[in-house]
Amino acid sequence: MKHPSKKRQFTGTVVSSKMNKTVVVEIARVTVQPKYRKRYTRVVKFKAHDEKNSCQPGEIVTIQECKPISKEKSWRVIKK
Repeated sequence: MKHPSKKRQFTGTVVSSKMNKTVVVEIARVTVQPKYRKRYTRVVKFKAHDEKNSCQPGEIVTIQECKPISKEKSWRVIKK
């Protein structure tokens, strides 16, 4: 019996949509430095598969982990 796998999901902003069927999504999170309690922002960029080329820069999207589609692409846009 297969158990449902927990796939990671993130919400971020589309930074670039210049590639065909691919968008670059930027995910920012706030982290606290342990000793000095200073808050700072960490940013990570992911390449995500956009089947219909419908996303534009500046839009907020939700991406979900999937099996690798290409060398750098293993995320898929699920919600705009």
